[in-house]
Order: sequence, then C-alpha cells, then structure tokens
Amino acid sequence: MSHTIVINRAPVLTLWATVVAERLGFDRDEALSLGKAVAGLNAQAKGRRLGIFTPGKEPGRAARERGRDQALRIELCGRPVPAVNTASGVRAVTGDQAIDPAGVERYLAGKFGADLDAARRAMTALARAFEPEDLAERAFALYAAFRPAIPSGARGWGAKGELDLARLGALAARR
Repeated sequence: MSHTIVINRAPVLTLWATVVAERLGFDRDEALSLGKAVAGLNAQAKGRRLGIFTPGKEPGRAARERGRDQALRIELCGRPVPAVNTASGVRAVTGDQAIDPAGVERYLAGKFGADLDAARRAMTALARAFEPEDLAERAFALYAAFRPAIPSGARGWGAKGELDLARLGALAARR
C-alpha cells in the first residue's frame, strides 16, 4: 500500500541527509546538524542558479580570523559541509553558528507532522540496504530518485510535491 506525504523538498533532503549521516556513523545530534546543513547548501545553490538570491561575501581578513584549525569539511550527499568539533560532538555550521540539533528536530516535526516516524523508517530501511561506503557515494542519486516532483525553475521554489514512501521501499528492495 502506498503512503504519500505532500511536502516540499527541503525537509525531505534534511531528513534523508540525517539518516545517511547516521548510517555513516554520526550520532543522532551530529546527523541532524549535518542534515540541515546539506539541505541549506542545496537550497542556496538552487536559489543562486534561479537568481532568487546572491551569495554573501566575507572580507578576507574576517575569513582568516575565523580559526581555520577549528574548521572541518564533511562530505555528505555530495556536498562539503562546513562543521566544527564541539564539546557536544560534530556540528555543522552556517556562518559562524553551529546548527542546533533540537531546532532541526522541531523543524522536521513541523514539516512532516504525524508522518515523520514513517518517513524516517522508510529512509532508514533504504539507507540500511547499502553498505556505508556505497551509500556515501550514492546518497544524492538515491534522493533524486525518490524526492517529490515539483515544477521546474522558479515556479518550483518552495513548492510541495508527493513523497511516496513505497518508492523508498522499492528502491531498497531492488538493492
């Protein structure tokens, strides 16, 4: 039986990247932070491509004073995610702020509502169908295979589409 969720792509990618990060060995809070960053980086790239916004520029001196030794880059879903190792574990950063995992949980709960657990289970089953190394290589292509269909171009910015959880199950089964 098919179970579909009408939702836009950003929370779908956030949850998928979170599940992938967990499969790759990050704990739940680390994965939530990284997942949110992947979706944000994806949205920024698409927004720039569509001309919706332009990237900010940080003066060279401010960039150098940030403390390069503390910065990490973690490859997730085809994106290099800026991160920092904090006392609480690895956290993705946006600007100079670590992404709060509790805020990401609230975001996902708000966007998925009662469907969050079912979506997480379906994505976890798909992620577990792959060895971590293979999943790391295929994560974004898998997302592209199940993400909600939306109109192309600026019309699709923020648009909702249908996420079919049965499609995730079929992708896992094909594995």
